[in-house]
Amino acid sequence: MNKCVFLDRDGVLNEEIGGYVYELDQLIIPEGMPEALQLLKKAGYLLVVITNQAGIAKGLYTEKEVMQCHQKIQEACGNVLDAIYYCPYHPSYDSESIARKPDSLMLEKAIARFNIDVAQSWLVGDRERDIEAAQKVAVRGIFVTDGKEKCPAAVYQAKNLYEAASILLKA
Repeated sequence: MNKCVFLDRDGVLNEEIGGYVYELDQLIIPEGMPEALQLLKKAGYLLVVITNQAGIAKGLYTEKEVMQCHQKIQEACGNVLDAIYYCPYHPSYDSESIARKPDSLMLEKAIARFNIDVAQSWLVGDRERDIEAAQKVAVRGIFVTDGKEKCPAAVYQAKNLYEAASILLKA
């Protein structure tokens, strides 16, 4: 079985800007992100992105724009991401979906596809819904926060992905 680090996108792999990130010039790679992913990959973790992209359902941007952002992230980190799952739905605009976090279908699909051992796996996210989704499949969570928000359900808290990677590599 494989161990995995599941990664939220906005606020973890790219900077949170307070709105939807879909234009390449708005997608800012945080300091230390590529190095963090390289460390995790070197330690034998699969790296799988799990992201809600409700702006598609809202008509704010297209799947093509999302894919372009994902490609920029892949290039920035040296193409170490093993898979990217995204949920384009929003219950107020098109339909309910158990893929949308805090539900866990995206995680479940990756777990089945990659034969992931949940006991050896982590999810790094910056929203409580990320950690809730991880809990539904028994994956431990690390909450990325500036310190103002807390997530009691998370095993650890970190200020960014690099710190989260450092924590889980020591755990």
